[in-house]
Amino acid sequence: MKRISVSSSLKADFLNYIRQKKVLTPLLIALFTLSAPAQVQLNDSAKISLLTASPWYGAVYAFFGHTAIRVQDDSTDVDVVFNYGYFDSSQPHFIYNFVRGKTDYILGDLPFEAFLSEYGYRGQQVVEQELNLSPVEKQQLYDALFINALPENRGYRYNYFYDNCSTRPRDMVEKYISGSIQYPPTIRDQSYRDLVHECVEGYPWIRFGIDLLIGNEADSTIEVRAKMFIPAYLMDSFEGAVIQRNDTLSEPLVKNTEILLPVDTDKNKKSEQPIFITVLAAFVLFLLTIIVSLIQVVKLNKTKLPRLYDTVLFAIAGLAGIILLVLMYFSEHPATNPNWNFVWLNPFALIAASFFWMKSANKAVYFYHFINFALLTLFLLLWWWIPQQLPVATIPFSMSLWLRSGTNIYMLRKRRLKNKQFTTSKHLKAGWGGL
Repeated sequence: MKRISVSSSLKADFLNYIRQKKVLTPLLIALFTLSAPAQVQLNDSAKISLLTASPWYGAVYAFFGHTAIRVQDDSTDVDVVFNYGYFDSSQPHFIYNFVRGKTDYILGDLPFEAFLSEYGYRGQQVVEQELNLSPVEKQQLYDALFINALPENRGYRYNYFYDNCSTRPRDMVEKYISGSIQYPPTIRDQSYRDLVHECVEGYPWIRFGIDLLIGNEADSTIEVRAKMFIPAYLMDSFEGAVIQRNDTLSEPLVKNTEILLPVDTDKNKKSEQPIFITVLAAFVLFLLTIIVSLIQVVKLNKTKLPRLYDTVLFAIAGLAGIILLVLMYFSEHPATNPNWNFVWLNPFALIAASFFWMKSANKAVYFYHFINFALLTLFLLLWWWIPQQLPVATIPFSMSLWLRSGTNIYMLRKRRLKNKQFTTSKHLKAGWGGL
């Protein structure tokens, strides 16, 4: 079970090349640095640690931080990091599979120096927590990690709440400890959405997008163990955890904690945006919608501007609705169904937008606007009672659709009444002329 090793100088040159080109795909680095030594018998003095990296603000997937397991044994020259966080963004149909929740991650193993170098280059903090394990537990955990990292075993179906790069290390540690781990309770009642909000604080558009995609299941209060899908919460839980060996013997899970790398704010700077920027953008859109609606009423539908505006507005809402539909009914992602955002973002808007320029489809368009206006009226009136935490920007965004549907209903009814009056007058004149 021996691995082919790559020379240290060649690995260093390749890593430097990747960094110079700003190609920091984790899998690309991992595949070149996979070089764990053969499976060995660890010395009693060997150490197994939990490594926790702080968030990196260079990519959205890294906003949540990272977790890995380090196995260090100076007597056998083992110093390897097992990392469950590698994925291949170059895989065919990666975006499609990601939306479907069919993204496969792998467990990679790489030298500790390479791991530390990568996170140091990004300016992330790395904290090491040495685990209080017996020699037998260390050997069992190392053997299991080694076997799990073999090419035929290393893949797993990623799940961002229940099965990710943070929960996998926890599960492995729990599995190979003799006894049970008692975690200290967290102070606050929190949901999955609350924890995600903490990780994307300062990035309102990312927060808004996530809030649109996850449904009301993400708003349920979760226990301490469920919170460990966030690496920082796993680290804090490990810090205060106790191994219950038997009825009388217990000992701390973490023997020693050390900051290996401090955070470098020059390299890893948070580019925060104003917190209300999404709400401001939503109200700007609503103001523009009011102007377009007034133009339509004043011009008596004799300008193409309202129709052009509606085509763009409802087409965008419809495209967003298709994404929600896929996430709700055709994906393996958790907590996406039910999602109350589907009331105002749904594929029917895209279908309706394709009918706006067809005179023969006036009745169908009227029917769509009537249903949409009624649903959005209920949605807005009952917004505070909806069992899902919705972004405040949802109100003006959905009001734009509501106002356009309402205005179009008014104009279509007005035209219908005018045509009816015209037809009636024509018949009356025809009748008078025959007397």
